[in-house]
Amino acid sequence: MVIEKLAQIWKARDLRNNILFVLGMFAVFRLFAHIPIPGVDILALKKFFANNQIFGLLNVFSGGVMENFSIVMMGVAPYITSSIIFQLLAMIVPKLEEMQKEEQGRQKINMWTRWLTVPLAAMQAYGMINILGRSSGILKNITAFDLFSMITVITAGTVFLMWIGELITEKKIGNGVSLLIFAGIISDLPKSIPQIAVSMDASKIFMLLGFLAIAVITVIGVVTITEAQRNVPVQYAKQIRGNKMYGGTSTYLPLRVNMAGVIPIIFAISVVLFPTMIAQFFMQARTAWLARAAESVIALFNNQLFYGFAYFILVFAFTFFYTEVIFHPNQIAENLQKHGGFIPGIRPGKNTAEYLANTTHKIILVGALFLGIIAILPLFLRYFTGVSALAIGGTSLLIVVSVVIETVKQIESQLTMREYEGM
Repeated sequence: MVIEKLAQIWKARDLRNNILFVLGMFAVFRLFAHIPIPGVDILALKKFFANNQIFGLLNVFSGGVMENFSIVMMGVAPYITSSIIFQLLAMIVPKLEEMQKEEQGRQKINMWTRWLTVPLAAMQAYGMINILGRSSGILKNITAFDLFSMITVITAGTVFLMWIGELITEKKIGNGVSLLIFAGIISDLPKSIPQIAVSMDASKIFMLLGFLAIAVITVIGVVTITEAQRNVPVQYAKQIRGNKMYGGTSTYLPLRVNMAGVIPIIFAISVVLFPTMIAQFFMQARTAWLARAAESVIALFNNQLFYGFAYFILVFAFTFFYTEVIFHPNQIAENLQKHGGFIPGIRPGKNTAEYLANTTHKIILVGALFLGIIAILPLFLRYFTGVSALAIGGTSLLIVVSVVIETVKQIESQLTMREYEGM
């Protein structure tokens, strides 16, 4: 079955070229990820990320490029932050909400998102350079010109990855931003497996079994929730046009348990890292109360209980939030009514929209809870085993599995479309 699918993909020339293009962009991304900015002690930097849970998670979020202090070290994080800002504004500002409903309006919002990415990338780069500059041995003495050069190069790297991500998305193989993060995570596997094999001994066998258990639970859980859906029956009324009768068919409207995919995880990571990033920046502030407040924020997020609770709440909340952004019950109810469709037992129009909204909230509640539990499950294992890498591994698996499922579905949909075109 797999071999047949691969053969179909290879025979479809445009689809094959699109996949090869995406793989080529992965190669370019990983090439730039290994070009470090001068003046950085790479060994001291990797040790810093290994011993810091928050920044270790940030390294995963950036696609694994931050631990090399490369020219694309911020990854696509500023672009995602910019997207979150505009999506939040769209829920508050009516004009932006109206713009999202039109193609031209969405294009304008996308353009504004790109523009906002530039200052956000520059600010985050400046913050990271200051944080690492205060960490012993990572950054040597840098001049004002060195600082300006670093910020300029890092900002340009983020804009470059943003452009690559959009190029990948246009190929309809998957979400470009998610695929770049996926590529960064997967790139660590070739060096991680030999390291585990070399350092493995009898005392660490339970740790390995625990990690494998988390991996299996995460994979099964994500696949189950991603594939699960509620089928709402839809009936189309019979219509007579001329001498022919149309309609009268029965179908269903699929409502997925997790419509948002991996986006809530990416959003949650972005938000949970923000307070610590800001606090690290003010650690050496001359104002005493500001320095103490920064230390308190860092200590709070280093607390495993609070960190896990915050992470869970954010994943849960963003699952609902993103579903509200992409799923519009009023629009679906209006389209059903225009085409003579209705849900048995439910009046068309407003009542249908309310039914769809209530049904969606119920099934998304299950999906959000499950997704949140999977996200923090590795933290519980880390609490009992003391192995910090497990927390990062769980999030990585969550992203990898979700991205793979989404990408495979898009490829299958393109293959199905070509079959219909052939008929």
